[in-house]
Amino acid sequence: MNMDRGGVDLSNGLENVPVLIEAGSGALTFPQFQYSPDNIQGPGCTIDPSEVTLPGCCCLSHSCFTESCSCLQTHGQPYNSTGTLLNLTRTGSGYCSPVFECNVLCTCSDACSTRVVQRGLRLRLEVYSTKNRGWGVRTLEGIPQGTFVCEYAGEVISFEEARRRQLAQRSEENNYIIAVREHAGKGSVTETFVDPAVVGNVGRFLNHSCQPNLFMQPVRAHSVVPRLALFAGRDIDALEELTFDYSGGYENQHPVGLQSPQSDAAIQASRTDGLQRKECHCGSTNCVQFLPLDLSILN
Repeated sequence: MNMDRGGVDLSNGLENVPVLIEAGSGALTFPQFQYSPDNIQGPGCTIDPSEVTLPGCCCLSHSCFTESCSCLQTHGQPYNSTGTLLNLTRTGSGYCSPVFECNVLCTCSDACSTRVVQRGLRLRLEVYSTKNRGWGVRTLEGIPQGTFVCEYAGEVISFEEARRRQLAQRSEENNYIIAVREHAGKGSVTETFVDPAVVGNVGRFLNHSCQPNLFMQPVRAHSVVPRLALFAGRDIDALEELTFDYSGGYENQHPVGLQSPQSDAAIQASRTDGLQRKECHCGSTNCVQFLPLDLSILN
């Protein structure tokens, strides 16, 4: 891959639109990884994410209606007619509820308004060299609030494999593993671990921010394995860096005035087995000084 010229498509044609790499950003060493726009089955994952495991509706209309669609009746309407996510409120519990889309077994059209994340990347994004945080991602066009931006795709792995990988990391290495916890009904919780370090998409280059402009939402389309979709939490300007909260994006979505810096005691308590959290350089007014660390993987 020639990093000295503009217009290079990081996805090598695997996305609907090219994922560009900033021209002249050769000062940083570009990581070696396999680009995949979708999740793949990794060590310990018992279900192939590409396997169709969810039932479909029998709608024959261009777009589904709640009155007649079994998908919408079961799971509710996730998007408006333009594909904008309707529920933009985040819970403060650290858990989330998934969104369900129509899938390949549904008889509605591919243009159905419930099919958003499965259509893939639609925005023009660029991977670029940031001032002090390595590689980052910025948008080349304005993004309205509630718009699907990209997935955080990679290897879907088990809890045990996630723990093994995190404990085996050297201090200078980046931790890409994201753990998302969902309410599964009747007090049960389901967890999904995704690692895009070796196989991943543009989402692996997104930086953390304590005041992000994206939030993560699990979305199920064809498989019970969720896609970790990132949506715009507010209107985003062209050339603005795209960021999300590495803790999952559900706890830092309150108004800025309600947030408080993490205390020294909390920072000390977040260190375990000699593992030191990395400093956060997001520059937010509410920055908690250190990147989030999923201690449940380590304990």
